[in-house]
Amino acid sequence: MFEILSDRTYRHVFLAQVVALLGTGLATVALGLLAFDLAGDGAAMVLGTVFTVKMVAYVGIAPVAGAFADRVNRRALLVTLDVVRAGAALCLPFVTEFWQIYALVFVLQSASAAFTPTFQATIPDVLPEEARYTRALSLSRLAYDLENIASPTLAALLLAVMSYNALFLGTVVGFLGSALLVVSVMLPSPKSGTRRGIYDRTTRGIRIYLATPRLRGLLALNLAAAAAGAMVLVNSVVLVRGDLGLGEAALAWVMFAFGAGSMTAALLLPRLLDRVRDRPVMLAGAGVMVLALLALAVGIAATGLTWPLLAAVWVLVGLGYSAVLTPSGRLLKRSAQPEDRPAVFAAQFALSHACWLLTYPLSGWVMTVYGAVPALIVLAVVAGAGVGLSRRLWPVEEAGPVPHRHDNLPLDDPHLAGHREHSHPLVIDDRHPHWGAKF
Repeated sequence: MFEILSDRTYRHVFLAQVVALLGTGLATVALGLLAFDLAGDGAAMVLGTVFTVKMVAYVGIAPVAGAFADRVNRRALLVTLDVVRAGAALCLPFVTEFWQIYALVFVLQSASAAFTPTFQATIPDVLPEEARYTRALSLSRLAYDLENIASPTLAALLLAVMSYNALFLGTVVGFLGSALLVVSVMLPSPKSGTRRGIYDRTTRGIRIYLATPRLRGLLALNLAAAAAGAMVLVNSVVLVRGDLGLGEAALAWVMFAFGAGSMTAALLLPRLLDRVRDRPVMLAGAGVMVLALLALAVGIAATGLTWPLLAAVWVLVGLGYSAVLTPSGRLLKRSAQPEDRPAVFAAQFALSHACWLLTYPLSGWVMTVYGAVPALIVLAVVAGAGVGLSRRLWPVEEAGPVPHRHDNLPLDDPHLAGHREHSHPLVIDDRHPHWGAKF
């Protein structure tokens, strides 16, 4: 897996992701503790609102950013967005009111909504071969897991000697380090050969996404991942600090457990995906999340909540979470032409976070009003619904050649090679505006 780091451009881009996510992980721990200080047992509602603000920014900004990503230099765009994120994070240690948290989170996450899909769409252009790109996806998943492992571990160590407000400064350092690494390499910026209107550019990614069966199935799995992930991210602080009465470091270590499960799956997936298709792996991962949430609900109802039980279940949730999310980039790459990838990755970013926009407030509200067991059951039901929808929407055989006929092109079009009927793996584009057998 790690041999792809020999590519200098990818190595710098990967390290930029790592340092930015380390900083983001510190901010996640600090925000949880800040919310608990300001709201006490109501911290779940505050965090649910914070994450909802984050999702509103993601859903609203990402499609617009994706529409213009092929019109500007990617390196300049990514560096500018890192600087904006660093500025917002620098203000977080000084907040005293809820509205200030919400406003700064919106600014920071709006920049992230433009940064992340542009960054993700760059990787398949840097590493076009599928085997190398699959390993890059696993490394990317490992980088995200650092937010749940290395960052909480570092946070636990730092909290022994300083206030949690100082953790926000680590976020600033992470974003500035990311900017320096990105500016040190040249990044490919494929240009669209067709000039399109603003509406067409803004909606193109979502139209391609929703017209592709495998991506509709991916959206349903995103709902499952969002349901399980919201339980972990929103309610861990209340379970650990409130229900168990443990200290700040215990929260960091329970988040470590979730990240450990996710990282384990990411390490195993490249070899597994060389032999097994994406669909069964992703569906199995989603099923593990559902069963883990239900098992924790049963355990709490039967014997009460314990820290070892919570940590063990979070490991399983992390395993399933990574099994769903890591292969998703392969589906996106397979489903779009190179010039459409920023728009399709932006669509994935927006639509997947629309799922989080549902599950974040749901998780915080059910936990606050009804408690841990009902919250686990409700989120398990939502995740299970996502699994069932995905099985229905994503055909078992959909990646191979699709026989079809073109009546929408002149016979001398190079795509036809003189034959109106032909067969190849289908990708939604100008020649193939919908999924079907006739165009």
